Amino acid sequence: MSFEQIKKTKGRILGVDFGEARTGLAVSDGARLLASGIGNIPGGGLEKTADAIVVAVEEHKAVAVVLGLPVNMNGTEGPRAERVRRLADLITERAPALPVALMDERMTTMAASRFLNETNTRGKKRKGVIDTLSAQIILQNALDRLKP
Repeated sequence: MSFEQIKKTKGRILGVDFGEARTGLAVSDGARLLASGIGNIPGGGLEKTADAIVVAVEEHKAVAVVLGLPVNMNGTEGPRAERVRRLADLITERAPALPVALMDERMTTMAASRFLNETNTRGKKRKGVIDTLSAQIILQNALDRLKP
């Protein structure tokens, strides 16, 4: 699971911000310049989430997946990171030819929250978009990293 595998592919990439309640999704354009949020998957456990991600890959004709890896501020990984690694394994079991990479997601939720504060997005609407926006930020960071 590395960015080297993704660099060898051409086409759209699916970005994922895994969460227990909701998992945010984003997809890149074909040229891999811009990430756009495409919605959420409701919670339901790792197996169902992996299935839904594979369906989203097919629907959006993505050729790779980037999962946000929740790393602690001191660089260590906790139980949430272990769950994301397990999710990556489940996606790979379901779609063995699909490259899956992990992207450090430190600060993405804070950046998404700051943006939503600036746009005065509150309440239920905020809950509905924060995971998608986080996935979009994760994917955009990955796209920027993949640029030659």
